[in-house]
Amino acid sequence: MNRETLGRHLMIGPRERAKQAPFAPSATSDQFGWVGMEAAHYAFPPSTELEAPPLTHHTLVLFNRSPDEMEMCYGDVEQQVPPPMGSISIIPAGNSIRWRWSGAKDSVHVFLEPKLVAQVAAESFGLDPARVEVPPLARLDLPQLRAAMQAVDAELTTGGAGGNLVAESLANVLTVYLIRHLSAGHQPARGSDGKLSPSRLRAVVSYVEDHLDTDITLKDLAAVARLSPFHFARQFKAATGLPPHQFIIARRVERAKDLLQQDGKLSLAQVASRAGFSDQSRLSLHFKRLVGVSPGRFR
Repeated sequence: MNRETLGRHLMIGPRERAKQAPFAPSATSDQFGWVGMEAAHYAFPPSTELEAPPLTHHTLVLFNRSPDEMEMCYGDVEQQVPPPMGSISIIPAGNSIRWRWSGAKDSVHVFLEPKLVAQVAAESFGLDPARVEVPPLARLDLPQLRAAMQAVDAELTTGGAGGNLVAESLANVLTVYLIRHLSAGHQPARGSDGKLSPSRLRAVVSYVEDHLDTDITLKDLAAVARLSPFHFARQFKAATGLPPHQFIIARRVERAKDLLQQDGKLSLAQVASRAGFSDQSRLSLHFKRLVGVSPGRFR
């Protein structure tokens, strides 16, 4: 068995590799059920030296704070000095990595499935997925990619408050920025008018109203509109003024208002479930943000 075949054979998932580390992440997406992307935040882990096996996912590491000393080796990348604060390192799937650092370090790790990268490359850029390679890179200063990773980190630290639709949207946007950088400025093709047609918008809104109490995904909505997820999200916002996840949250809050007014016997947990919120705390969070009062006080 050659080295490349052996590397593929030994690949593990992000969760399994996290269990092998001598420290735990301060926040992780493990319990959120995200699709196509996982993430973890490591806040000030102890000074460590470790060698990690190759992953099934592409890994993007955002350094919020660099340690006093650091060595990082993977693929043909060999870093002997700490990376700049705010910089990004990319470790392709199938690459083992050797770390050594000392001093305070804070970083966000985002893990992208290669299948998602291939899908976005084909649907949003018209590229042959087989020809899109994710190389080992380090010390990248990419503001848009950094902002997308910070948004993923915000979802981690708020306990996944935005739900799976937000995570799915972020995964697509982050992947678009990654491929845009890798393909040297190749831009996704734009729609003719930049927004959903009235007929497609009606179909999407109707689907949302009929499925508010289910786990609506960006892929579902894009399929209704007959667009790729990236194009759909951009054109939907252009047509409504809201990203898909914010539109759905607003419609769920309206559904909750109707339920609170119509049936005083329903518990808040029942109202949350029927309006499509994962639990009562999510209902209360978004209801108070949009309505200005708690669901109980509104009733």
